[in-house]
Amino acid sequence: MSRRLAALRLELDFFPSPVEDRPGLVLRDPYHYSDATLIIPPVFVQALSIFDGEHTDLDLRQHLNELTGELQVSEMAAHLADILSTSGFLQDDAFFARRDQAWKDFADAPVREAAHAREGGYPEDPIKLRHTFDLYLEGATATETASAIAIAAPHVSPFGGIESYRAAYRSLTPAHRDRTFVILGTSHYGAPDRLGLTTKDFITPYGTARTDAALVDRIAAHAGSSATIEDYCHSFEHSIEFQVVFLQHLYGPDVKILPILVGSYATSLMTGNPPDSEDGVKRLLGSLSELHATEGNKLCWILGVDMAHMGARYGDDLRAEANHGPMQEVAARDQARIERLNAGDADGFWQLVQPHHDDLKWCGSAPFYTFLKAVPEARGTLRQYQQWNIDEASVVSFAGMSFR
Repeated sequence: MSRRLAALRLELDFFPSPVEDRPGLVLRDPYHYSDATLIIPPVFVQALSIFDGEHTDLDLRQHLNELTGELQVSEMAAHLADILSTSGFLQDDAFFARRDQAWKDFADAPVREAAHAREGGYPEDPIKLRHTFDLYLEGATATETASAIAIAAPHVSPFGGIESYRAAYRSLTPAHRDRTFVILGTSHYGAPDRLGLTTKDFITPYGTARTDAALVDRIAAHAGSSATIEDYCHSFEHSIEFQVVFLQHLYGPDVKILPILVGSYATSLMTGNPPDSEDGVKRLLGSLSELHATEGNKLCWILGVDMAHMGARYGDDLRAEANHGPMQEVAARDQARIERLNAGDADGFWQLVQPHHDDLKWCGSAPFYTFLKAVPEARGTLRQYQQWNIDEASVVSFAGMSFR
């Protein structure tokens, strides 16, 4: 008797194995429901297509028979299905139970724990962290005045983008200490056309950053269904966590924050219409505009944003090398977008993003657009532009910017 196989979760990370003596396809869970990482050998990669929710275990055995030339493949098929299921990579009952428990655990948690200290994003020991970030920022004093209303910094691992982080955070001064920092982070895993909110305080090795729950509630009430409270994505998203650590380094552990994940404006990229042609997007932008209008200089906006993502890791038929070859054209196109950002031209910026569904794959485009719509009088200055090889065939670009 055959049984239908559960579908493979398509939101998994898939990329070529970087391990020389273990070729194949790497599978891992960016949502952290599972800590497993699998390397699927080349001969079995094609068999993953059978896990589509339509095929059966008989289809899998037949497919493996054709791929391997082996007659006895039952044990092989059972092992592949079992390891995918136990790893949490299939849309089956085991996964849904795992997912529901993860959601409940985060909802029940009193605070948002640090996720990336233990993963190597920055030192977990507070003394080592202080020393490392002193070196990162070179103990420099600010180059700006308190008139800076916002900065844009990367969200790559700090060691990869430190020149841009440094340029951005030098734009803040001691006078910013008492402001609430509105952190607009790229939502890598949340739903599009939506804000992801949380009322939880953020813990890092420095201590506890305080989330302004009253402002969160105001945005949620104004934005309605366009904002989701306690989005599970906050529990592991790095685009806000890295900014919190830099702010605590400068101003102490108990900085006041308003953490907001900004979902991609995918509908706009697909239809060619402006993001705010969607009622939900218009409403969420209105909630942040109202916040700016009423709170003004009590706020400082922090954008946790990267720019282009090019090369093999990101699905391009290109072996990307930072600042060389095709990446020089990418730099020119990045600069054109940055010019529109500096001019406060949200619509002009988006007109450069939309063609070809954003073939530069700027993961920070939605936070940038959102900020300029919320604070239309802001004008920017580019402090630093970088390209960085995140691996030997893939490049991320990012910048340090300040806004007045």
